[in-house]
Amino acid sequence: MWRGAAVRVLRGGGGGAGSPRSASGAAVAQLRRRLESELEDIRGAGTWKSERIISSRQGPHLRLAGGGAGILNFCANNYLGLSSHPEVIRAAVEALEKFGAGLSSVRFICGTQSIHKDLEEKIARFHQREDAILYASCFDANAGIFEALLTPEDAVLSDELNHASIIDGIRLCKANKYRYKHMDMQDLETKLQDAQKHRLRLVASDGAFSMDGDIAPLREICQLAQKYDALVFIDECHATGFLGPNGRGTDELLGVMDKVTIINSTLGKALGGAAGGYTTGPKPLIDLLRQRSRPYLFSNSLPPAVVGCASKALDLLMESNAIAQSMAAKTQRFRSKMTAAGFTISGKDHPICPVMLGDARLAAVMAEDMLNRGIYVIGFSYPVVPKGKARIRVQISAVHSDEDIDRCVEAFTEVGRKHGALP
Repeated sequence: MWRGAAVRVLRGGGGGAGSPRSASGAAVAQLRRRLESELEDIRGAGTWKSERIISSRQGPHLRLAGGGAGILNFCANNYLGLSSHPEVIRAAVEALEKFGAGLSSVRFICGTQSIHKDLEEKIARFHQREDAILYASCFDANAGIFEALLTPEDAVLSDELNHASIIDGIRLCKANKYRYKHMDMQDLETKLQDAQKHRLRLVASDGAFSMDGDIAPLREICQLAQKYDALVFIDECHATGFLGPNGRGTDELLGVMDKVTIINSTLGKALGGAAGGYTTGPKPLIDLLRQRSRPYLFSNSLPPAVVGCASKALDLLMESNAIAQSMAAKTQRFRSKMTAAGFTISGKDHPICPVMLGDARLAAVMAEDMLNRGIYVIGFSYPVVPKGKARIRVQISAVHSDEDIDRCVEAFTEVGRKHGALP
C-alpha cells in the first residue's frame, strides 16, 4: 500500500488539495523541473557525458555493446595492461575461492583477513615506507587523511589543480588552507612563509596531474619543505606502477623517495585496475588513521578478489621492471607523431597525452567521430577541466602496439582536418 502511495507522490499525484501528499508532490514536481532545466543546460553547452557500454574485458582492444567490435581503446587508466593479465585474473579467482566474496564488515569489527595485512605490508615494501593502510578507493584515502591528521593549529598548502578528491579531503579538515598556483614554486614559497605561524605545515600535490599529464616539481617542493620545516604529501594515482626506474612513482623518478612523507595511491589503475586505494608512510600515522579515519572506519573491507588482483600486480612489478620500462618509448612515439601532425599535446613524458582543443563541443564531436573510425577516446570539458581548456585525453598503455599507436594518430589527423582542428 505504502509503495503505491510513494509512486503516486513521485509522479506528482495523490492526495487532495492542501494534503501533505499534495504538498510533497508539488515539491517533487518543482525539483524535477529544476533538474531537467539543469540537465538541458548541460546538453546545450555540449558537456553532456555519455557512458559507452563495454561488453568485453578491459584492454587495448574492446567490444562495445550493440555490435562495436575491434575498437582500439585509448582512454583507460590500464597503464600496464594488468586489468586482464592472466596471472592477475587467476590470483583474483583463487582469493575469491579461498576467502569468499566479501567480509560484510568494516576492518575493526570482523573485516580483516590475512590477505589484507599481506597486501598492506607489500605496498609499504614497494614504496619503501614503514606501513600502509587500505581503503575502498584513493578518493576515500584522500577524504580520510587530512581530517585525521590536521587540526586548527596546522596548515595545508595545496596545488590549485590537485585532484577533486584532495580538494574535498582538505575541505573536511579544520586546518588553515592555502592554495598555491599550479606548480609555481615562488608562490608556494610565499605561502610557506606565511604559514610559519602554524604548528604543522603539509604541502599536498598530485605527483602526476591527471588532466594535463604534467609531473609535479617534487625536487623543488621537497627543497622548500625542508627549508620551511614542512611535510610533503603526494597523490600517486597516475604514477604508481610505471613512473621511475622500477615503477615506484614520481618520488622515485625524481630521486626524492626519502623526502616525501606520505603517499596516497590507487589499486584501480596500473595495479590491476579493479578498485581500492591506500595511504603509506610513517607507522604512527598509519596507526592513527586506523583509529580516526572515517572512510576506513565506516567502509567495508576490500573484497578478497580485489586484494588478490592488486597483490599479484605488485608481485609482477617487484619481480621485473620490464613492463614499467616499456611505457616510455610508446609514450614518446604517440607524443612526437601527434606534435608533428600539428596537434598541441599537454604535459611531458607521461602516458596521459591530452590533445588540447579548447572548445567543448569540438572535443565531443571529434571524440564521437574517432569512435566511428574504431578509436575509443573521450572528450573532457568543464567542470572536469576549466572552461576553454577542453581536450581529448589519450592514455597510452604498455599493451598498445606500435601499430595501434600509429592507427590512432592517423585517425586523429583525419578527424582533426575534417573538423578544422588542423589546417
